[in-house]
Amino acid sequence: MISSMRLEQEIEPFRIPDQADFAGMSDGDLEAMAEAGQEVVNIHRILAKTGANVVGELLKDYPQFLEWDHYPKGDVYDRETHAQYYYHAHVADQRFENEHGHFHTFLRPKGMPAGMTPAPVSDTTLPENPDDHLSHLIAISMTSTALPFRLFTVNRWVTGEVWYSAADVAAMIDRFEIDHTWPSWPVNRWISAMVRLFKPQIVSLVRARDVAVNKYAGLDDAALPPDRIFEDRKLEVTSLMDISIDDQVQAVAKELLSRQN
Repeated sequence: MISSMRLEQEIEPFRIPDQADFAGMSDGDLEAMAEAGQEVVNIHRILAKTGANVVGELLKDYPQFLEWDHYPKGDVYDRETHAQYYYHAHVADQRFENEHGHFHTFLRPKGMPAGMTPAPVSDTTLPENPDDHLSHLIAISMTSTALPFRLFTVNRWVTGEVWYSAADVAAMIDRFEIDHTWPSWPVNRWISAMVRLFKPQIVSLVRARDVAVNKYAGLDDAALPPDRIFEDRKLEVTSLMDISIDDQVQAVAKELLSRQN
């Protein structure tokens, strides 16, 4: 059991070192990541001028921050991109060490690349409304000072998502964008940029998610676990990675510079 998460699960989450593999990324992908990194840094800088931060922006209209509740109420949803997110916190003894709360990010079917369908999990019943066949992309853990420090993936029951293969989820990442002002323009820009900035890490984590689920089910990588595995409360966090915005921005800049030589 890892010391930084108080969970009663039988398998440790796959902990992946924060070492992005840029080898398979195009120059265009790296340039988009560099641009996203500058946006994240600038949003932190601008909010800090008035003593604000991305978490405080979401919570400023709520007199009390309640565990398990979604913030903002009703989640944030973009009807054009079909991206969605919310922020919340677990009870204190079920959080990561030093965690205040975390964001969950999603993409609904109308925003997915054409032809994507849920994984053919045995004995599963899909939601009646096809628009509810949403996929969880990544969760972003925040410190008490509103800085992101960890990315992680979860088992299906945690968010009530529909299960898609790691390859399909990886193909959804570029589609995540919240392009409106409610409830906060800077927070929407920030979370959109965070998903772009850490794209290679998210891909690695989603792949590790599938490995973790299969390992828990006692199957090889090619098999697809039965539905009951995805509802097993003993498996919650499936993969995780500690992150640093500064380190990622510097790594992307270094990789782009090396390609120019």
